[in-house]
Amino acid sequence: MYDEWGNFAWPRVAWLVLALAGAVFLGGRLLGGEESRISGWAPRGVANVAAAAPAPPAAGLSGLAQQQGQGLPDDKRPTGNPLGAPNTVMTQGYGVGSHAPAETWGGIDLAIDGDGDSFADPQGTMGHPIYATHDGVAKVTPNSYPAGNHVWIENDQYRTGFAHLSEFAVTTGQQVRRGDVIGYVGSTGMSSGPHLHYDTWVKQGGAWVNVNPLDYGTLGS
Repeated sequence: MYDEWGNFAWPRVAWLVLALAGAVFLGGRLLGGEESRISGWAPRGVANVAAAAPAPPAAGLSGLAQQQGQGLPDDKRPTGNPLGAPNTVMTQGYGVGSHAPAETWGGIDLAIDGDGDSFADPQGTMGHPIYATHDGVAKVTPNSYPAGNHVWIENDQYRTGFAHLSEFAVTTGQQVRRGDVIGYVGSTGMSSGPHLHYDTWVKQGGAWVNVNPLDYGTLGS
């Protein structure tokens, strides 16, 4: 569940679930022994994300989104990989482990394979830039439980959530565009290693409904 401020509000029993999920993350595999999924995503439709990654800010809230968006058509709809890298690895899928039940906790965990072994690499993942996947307004929650440093990007049709950040690059109320850097991957909150928890929501009948980010081209083909 989310509380009235948009923070995660998990029961304490989630500690055990998250600990198990963390062990899976460190091994770079999905729960149930399924192999981790490698991205087939290529930087089409998001500007400049294949360029050299900008360095993370030294500390604290920078409050300065690095403008890379181009005002592409249908920018309200989430599209593409929030890590903006073809060597992205999905370490936990939608609706499994700590992401179940999907309608409440649905999301995916993403990391970077920095050493080419097809598994998540903590060193290659930590501090990697995170890109907005659609236009919207940012809402920043530092030190939330259990999501750590968390960002919402929201418009009147869609919102996306980004958890466990090491640093923010936006502030609450800031308008961002698809392709802007909004933060950097970390391991804050209930996290056993550097990764991005990414979730996607669609407004239906005035309520937010959780949907599978993979249906929005997150890892491509």
